[in-house]
Amino acid sequence: MDENLYEQRIEISTLSNAVINISNEISKVIVGQTKMVDLLLIGLLCDGHVLIEGVPGVAKTLTAKLLAKIISTDFSRIQFTPDLMPSDVLGTSVFNPKEAEFEFKRGPIFSNIILIDEINRAPAKTQSALFEVMEERQVTIDGITHLMDFPFLVIATQNPIEQEGTYRLPEAQLDRFLFKIVIGYPSIEEEINILMNQQSVAQNTLLDHVEKILSPAQITQYRKIINEVIIDPKLVEFIARIVNETRNNASLYLGASPRASLAILRASKANAAIKGRDFVNPEDIVEMAVPVMRHRIILSPEKEMEGITADELITDIISKIEVPR
Repeated sequence: MDENLYEQRIEISTLSNAVINISNEISKVIVGQTKMVDLLLIGLLCDGHVLIEGVPGVAKTLTAKLLAKIISTDFSRIQFTPDLMPSDVLGTSVFNPKEAEFEFKRGPIFSNIILIDEINRAPAKTQSALFEVMEERQVTIDGITHLMDFPFLVIATQNPIEQEGTYRLPEAQLDRFLFKIVIGYPSIEEEINILMNQQSVAQNTLLDHVEKILSPAQITQYRKIINEVIIDPKLVEFIARIVNETRNNASLYLGASPRASLAILRASKANAAIKGRDFVNPEDIVEMAVPVMRHRIILSPEKEMEGITADELITDIISKIEVPR
């Protein structure tokens, strides 16, 4: 097959050029963090929510705001706290005396891109309120179902080190996130660039210079392109073997579900597309496997005591499986 002809047929270059433009706009404000930006874009293109974990001050919230600013959609931010109630997120029915009936007042979750800051600060009751809306893109209140507008993307942040006033996210909640992105401190060169940028221009001024690039119609178009990206049956089997191995590994208390397999498949296609390819290669799968599965597996108590991380274990599992060529 002539790859160039196929590339023109599905217009993969349109998508990859858009991603380059978005990355350039984000780089006006954010220094480094290219991996986080790529994964956020893949999440948007795969219709998958994203959990970002990192210490305070590494631009988690700022990047989410930037992504919303680049897309011609609505944006809302919800600060999770221990006293936050489900109705504070979803909305509630309010009595209208003029009409003599109750009417539904929408909560902040009714938006296109929703930033949930410090998601692990809310108790289980509030966390459970997100189950339906994140999975089915709808909210059911008083027996009436309210559909979310397109696109609908939840970007949640959490601090990995604070324990006081936080709650561990339920496994069912974690499974609804396509990716868990872990970001660390910038390099010394990146930090110097951050300081140089901030001393000359205020952050709000930089944000004002960011242009809107994506529309909901374009997102729909790009998702269709991603669905057409080719993946060899041998690579599909490779994904299945990786996920299946997590269920038969003595180092793991809980392995990944079929939802993880589907997530790796979708993310690998999107990763290939944003890099200008109309086909998935093994590197796409290896690259996507860690952010897709790191929050979906639970290590055995012995391995946790040894200080082994989920990332190390996933990498070890992949290294023992023959890569199809």
